[in-house]
Amino acid sequence: MLEIEDLNLTIGETPILHQVNVSLKKGRVLGIVGESGSGKSLTALSIMQLLPNGARASGSIRFGDRQLLNASDELMQDMRGDDIGMIFQEPMTALNPVQSIGDQIAEGIILHSGVSRDQADRRAAEMLERVGLPPTRYPLSRFPHELSGGQRQRVMIAIACAQGPDLLIADEPTTALDVTLQAQILDLLKSMVEDEGMGLVLISHDLAVVAQVTDDILVMRDGRVLDSGPTEQILREQKHPYTRQLAEASSHIPERQEPILSDDQTDLGRTPLLVAENVVRDYPTKRESLFRKGKPFRAVDHVDLTLYPGQSIGLVGESGCGKSTLARMVLALDRPTSGSIAFRQANLATADKQELQKARRDIQVVFQDPFASFNPRHRVERLVSEPLYLEGHISREERRRRVAEALHEVGLNAGALDKHPHEFSGGQRQRLAIARALITRPALIVLDEPVSALDVSIRAQVLDLLADLRARLGLTYLFISHDLGVVRAICDEVMVMDAGQIVEHGTCGDIFDAPQSSAAKRLVEATPDLERALAKRLDG
Repeated sequence: MLEIEDLNLTIGETPILHQVNVSLKKGRVLGIVGESGSGKSLTALSIMQLLPNGARASGSIRFGDRQLLNASDELMQDMRGDDIGMIFQEPMTALNPVQSIGDQIAEGIILHSGVSRDQADRRAAEMLERVGLPPTRYPLSRFPHELSGGQRQRVMIAIACAQGPDLLIADEPTTALDVTLQAQILDLLKSMVEDEGMGLVLISHDLAVVAQVTDDILVMRDGRVLDSGPTEQILREQKHPYTRQLAEASSHIPERQEPILSDDQTDLGRTPLLVAENVVRDYPTKRESLFRKGKPFRAVDHVDLTLYPGQSIGLVGESGCGKSTLARMVLALDRPTSGSIAFRQANLATADKQELQKARRDIQVVFQDPFASFNPRHRVERLVSEPLYLEGHISREERRRRVAEALHEVGLNAGALDKHPHEFSGGQRQRLAIARALITRPALIVLDEPVSALDVSIRAQVLDLLADLRARLGLTYLFISHDLGVVRAICDEVMVMDAGQIVEHGTCGDIFDAPQSSAAKRLVEATPDLERALAKRLDG
């Protein structure tokens, strides 16, 4: 079905791909794995002929009896979405925010098939049903912002598969999804390959993910293919050092170090740093009628949380369980409907502006996507120093000194001060985000999915950094994640959240090795694990 031979790619004067060879038969799943910048996505974009300006490619890309490398725009427009479908990594970016999901699925059907709008809508409804979004619950009139991340990704799959393509390319389709949604999406893709007989190219940085669904694997680094062959053989033998490095990174656990507490923290003894009691957060819904309000939606339902100095607690759960809502209240960005959140001497639920400003100096946050949380027009000095406004006026010299010190603590040099975010890799941008969180010397850092969008090697480095900072600076972490492997690596205890409630709480070993609640069992079962995936393949 697909044969790539000696593909070379140069952008400007920079060589990107070197002698890449790929072969895929119909009804097979090929995994392409590697770190960020390895050339995985550009290989896929070469197939689709969606390369950036200034790109020059040589070699051969044959799809059936057609040569794609120098194909005309007209031919590629006819093939994209019809013969070859593509699922992009970030559905909120790939979907049009001002078009309904029905319009976006129907658009390609009408373009390629020339059917009426009614027929296209019926086909769109069938595709939504096929990907687990029945139109009775998710009507065609919905817009992307009205759907969760997993639901938006399903819409992307529906768009890519609406015309029954022979080849489907999925570029990191599950990276930012929780583990249960990730498992569902992977199962869905696998079933579509089996049912439709299409070929699937699955691009990922995680060997544990590709081990679950692929027949063959291709390992890339720096634009070169380093290892290739049947998935089970490549991952079990791990003959190439880089394949072995990726496998080790996927299950990396930082060396555990006891936090070095400051005098102030030692004086507190076992006095809690933060205590949340009986916290509830309700949100209003649409009115049922002119005279009747809608029943409020309860996002957080009578939750208790206690954090001690130097402690690291993981908060895990599926998308929509209430993790981020609880985090917003801990950060004093939202107030609970009822209950209390005491941070040292302040009740964040009722604190005035002055009390909140003092508390926010001691509570900082690291978000999932550092690029989205940085203003791309500002330089690092300004971005990292933003929290210093909580301390009042600071001279330019002192600000630069404090920023340089924070950068040093996260492994970056002072030369980064005058650069912009786009000049850094994903892992470096996350280090900048951690530096920004450290600059006020907080007691508590809330980490909201801080490594979910990073490849496994960079993820391992960032986890090592977080473990080291916690030990050296005596930091307290509230670590929010859907990845149980990451939580096990960085946390002392874990709380499992489901439908707004804490349904299980204990040590990482107790929860992950012998989960009691159905929510915890679902998370443990769905978490990608390389050894378990290989064992399952062997049993199969």
